[in-house]
Amino acid sequence: MEVLNYMRLFVEVARVKSFRRAAEVLDMPNSTLSRNIAALEKTIGLRLLHRSTRKVELTEAGEVYFKRCQSIVEEARIAHEALLDLAERPTGTLRVSMPVDLAVDYLAPILSDFARANPLIDFEFDLTSRRVDLLSEQFDLAIRMGPPPTSPSMLVARQIAVLPRYLYAAPAYLKKAPPLRHPQDLAEHVLCMGQNARPQDNKKTFYRAEEVVEVVAATRFAMNSVGLSRSLAKQGVGIAVLDSVLARDDVASGQLRRVLPDWSLAPVQVHAITETRLLPARTRLFIDFLKEQLHKQIKPG
Repeated sequence: MEVLNYMRLFVEVARVKSFRRAAEVLDMPNSTLSRNIAALEKTIGLRLLHRSTRKVELTEAGEVYFKRCQSIVEEARIAHEALLDLAERPTGTLRVSMPVDLAVDYLAPILSDFARANPLIDFEFDLTSRRVDLLSEQFDLAIRMGPPPTSPSMLVARQIAVLPRYLYAAPAYLKKAPPLRHPQDLAEHVLCMGQNARPQDNKKTFYRAEEVVEVVAATRFAMNSVGLSRSLAKQGVGIAVLDSVLARDDVASGQLRRVLPDWSLAPVQVHAITETRLLPARTRLFIDFLKEQLHKQIKPG
C-alpha cells in the first residue's frame, strides 16, 4: 500500500513537472512530497527525476515508470471508487438469522416495507433461536432477544428494541383460578414462559414504578417460543408473559386480559449482532430501518 501511495505521488509530480505544483494539488508540504519521492527512488534503486531549481525532468527510467504507473494508479482509483459505491449502494443478498416469533409477529410487515424500498436487495432468512456462528457461517447479521453476547469478543451488538413484558391470561382461566391481586399471589397460579425459560427458573422479579418485588412462581410450561406461550394462555392453560404489541389483538378480541396491570417484568432487549463494525450499505440500512420501525411499534404500557 505504501508503494502504491508513492506511485500516486510520483505520477502527479511527473505530470505537472513541478514539486511545488504537485504538492499544491496533493495538499501536502513540498518537503514531505520530496521526501516520499526520494524514498520511492531508494526502494527502486534508480533515479526517476532530474531536479533543478527551475524544473523537474523525467529520467529514462522515470519515463518508463511513469507510463506504467499512470495506468496502475488509475486502476487503483477506479477500484477504490467502485468499492465506495458498493459500500453506499444497497444491493446484493442480505442473510439474516432471527427468532421465529420475532420474525412472524413483529418483523414481517417491516421486512415487506424494507423490500419495497430496496428493490435491488435479495433476502435469505434463517428463522431459529440457535446461536449462529457469525465468524464461520455466511450471515450478514443475527437478530437476537436477550442480553448481548459476551463472546466471541469481536462481535458487535447494536440494541434495536426493548420489549416491555406483562402478564396476560384468558378470562376463562381467571374465572376459575385463585384471586390475583399482587405478584406474591402467583405462587398459586400456572405460568407459561417463553424466551428460553426453564422449569427451575422459579424466581421472578416484578416492577411497579420504584417498587421491586421478587416472587417464587413455578413455571409448569417452559419453552423457547413466546407464540406458543401466548396460544396456551388463550386456551386457558395458564398465565403468559407477553409484551403489549404481541397481546394487543387478543386483548381487543377479549381472548386475553392483562392481569396485575400495575406490574411488569424486566423488559427484553433485542440486538442486531454482526461480526464487524464495517458493514455494507444493505446491512446498515436494514439495521437502521428495523430500529426505527420497531421503535414506532413498541410503546410501554
